Amino acid sequence: MRRKPKLFLAGPIAAALLAGCSLLPEKIDETKGWSVQRLYSEARESMNEGNYKTALEYLDKIQARYPFGRYAQQAQLDTVFIQYKDSEPDAAIAAADRFIKANPRHPYVDYAYYMKGLVNFNRSNTLFDRLAPVERDKTDTGTARQSYNDFAELTRKFPNSKYAEDARQRMLFLHNSLAAYEVNVADYYLRRGAYVAAVNRAKYVLETYARTPASADALSVMTQAYVKMGMPQLAADSLRVLERNYPQSPELPKLNALVKSAG
Repeated sequence: MRRKPKLFLAGPIAAALLAGCSLLPEKIDETKGWSVQRLYSEARESMNEGNYKTALEYLDKIQARYPFGRYAQQAQLDTVFIQYKDSEPDAAIAAADRFIKANPRHPYVDYAYYMKGLVNFNRSNTLFDRLAPVERDKTDTGTARQSYNDFAELTRKFPNSKYAEDARQRMLFLHNSLAAYEVNVADYYLRRGAYVAAVNRAKYVLETYARTPASADALSVMTQAYVKMGMPQLAADSLRVLERNYPQSPELPKLNALVKSAG
């Protein structure tokens, strides 16, 4: 039988292949030897250009090479912002929490608290953009509530923070929006004939979100549900509360007629 000739490799190419080494040149770190000031300057420039991946790489190098001092702390705060802008909400919140834990008395720690609220606020926008989800009662309102709590913590701990007023305005929006959402859930139950559930949800709005615009709608749902349940006296009671507190409600003529017909 004829044997196949053996293949012999020699020289530097053979040595590289046998050693499992790549022939490609190693990637050169262009930032080697850069000062912390230059690294931060390049990071800021990349941030301003929207090149968040590159900016994050520079900031990581600052924290690795210069872990102490104001540049490292500022790099941590900028990392929170970049993760937020780059649609990485969980990473942004984690970075904010790390900064708060490591620097509880930092002059800009209020910014970390604010960013936590802002990240959750933007995540909750999908909730309030929904006009008619199939099952409103099963929609998750957790991020909206967490955002409210984040902003509340900021305003409680740092009432004079430059971010406090914006936080308060966002809290008001969240409070009213959550109330409106709960009324929509009550109305959802009402339209499907789940009258007890509708009343209970409307009561929850009145107890939890008193003095919000949604309160009038909650009383309207409650009145209608009581009529459907054959409880005219309770319907009349909720209607009187609505008339006394919201005399300009456009629902009053319809509800008055409804209660009268039920009585």
